[in-house]
Amino acid sequence: MTGSTGFCADAWTATATTRAAIDELPFVVRLGDGSLDRARFAYYLAQDTFYLDDYARALAAAAVKAPNGADLAFFAKSAHTAIEVEQDLHRTHVPDLDRYQRSPTCVGYTSYLLGVAHTRGYAELVAALLPCFWIYQDVGTRLLATAGDLTGHPYGDWIGTYADEEFARSTAQVCRIADRMADLADPATLERMHEAFARATAWEWMFWDAAWRLEGWPART
Repeated sequence: MTGSTGFCADAWTATATTRAAIDELPFVVRLGDGSLDRARFAYYLAQDTFYLDDYARALAAAAVKAPNGADLAFFAKSAHTAIEVEQDLHRTHVPDLDRYQRSPTCVGYTSYLLGVAHTRGYAELVAALLPCFWIYQDVGTRLLATAGDLTGHPYGDWIGTYADEEFARSTAQVCRIADRMADLADPATLERMHEAFARATAWEWMFWDAAWRLEGWPART
């Protein structure tokens, strides 16, 4: 995908600095080598469970806005997958979800996506949804290459989920949709698509950083 031309290639290049910063986050590094402590991983997966609830709603909104049946079917299936399939991973590792509350970063990221879903057009929404697919697929694939055999890896199921070939195919499909919509877009819409991709990519960095910091709300006075 990164070798293609068009919107996705340009957006990927434009966010290189943020993506490099994601790779260097202590959370991501230690997730890959297996040294991440369980408390941080459980916190992250709890936040990701909350996130996926609203990400699924944003995916469903993309299905509603879709200009053709193929896109509608894809985003509707993706919304279902976010709830039913990926959350199986979260339930396995975080059986006590009730002890957590949504972090400030989780609230901010999901509010941004739902804001785009409810106030912007299909092209901009696709661009905002894409980083969650693409960055996870990219990180998962590279962590798999480093870890090798996941047997015995404490977070092997997480790495395997996002390094999976089916997930890579879904990511490629969102990229194709984004490129197609960008080709049809006027300059103002194209600019908003790039802004949405960059903003969501920054939120991805913030989400993992918040997990490392075990981010909480300011104490009430």
